[in-house]
Amino acid sequence: MGTIYLVRHGQASFGSDDYDKLSQRGHEQAARLGSSWASAGIVPTRRVSGSMRRQRETATGVVAAGDAGAPHRVDPQWNEFEHVGMTAQHAQDSGGDQKVFQASLNLALAQWMSGEGDFPESYADFCTRIRTGFADVVAAAGPGGKVAVFSSAGPIALVVSHLLTASDALFTTLNDVVVNASVTTVIVGRTGPRLLTFNDHAHVLPGLATYR
Repeated sequence: MGTIYLVRHGQASFGSDDYDKLSQRGHEQAARLGSSWASAGIVPTRRVSGSMRRQRETATGVVAAGDAGAPHRVDPQWNEFEHVGMTAQHAQDSGGDQKVFQASLNLALAQWMSGEGDFPESYADFCTRIRTGFADVVAAAGPGGKVAVFSSAGPIALVVSHLLTASDALFTTLNDVVVNASVTTVIVGRTGPRLLTFNDHAHVLPGLATYR
């Protein structure tokens, strides 16, 4: 039986000039995950990350804190949808307020999913991209493999929604609650991939838990 660990990146630099880099807290969250895996004896046989900086930095931070340094492959299929561009299309300005930002994002998501608006990547193409990337890591998990995937809330939410409902019915609901540096575990056996845990973030102390 194989195992896939879907890891959301650590906290990004919300409100800064460069969102796509980890904040100091994000680096600490990644380090805590690495230490947690080391203590539990979890040693990935392969690592995959999207090409976004925050995803790659999370993978690097986990390795530095305890991962044995399995081969690392960058795969843009695991990149997040372009949420910064989405919210820019709405007049509502977050002003650095994460709750306002989330409300604006959900409005944009609804428009994106309905096929309306002008977005760099269609929702249908996003779904195809993520499902293809997931099929690749399911194949890579193989008998006894442990694949760590460093990605973002959107891809993880879509994968979990399909595992639970065979559709994207839960995508928006799950996307809202994925914690930074959390781990969603999928086991791969003869019957295919099955969800074991979702959004595990016990390794992140309550004071360090973030959603953005």
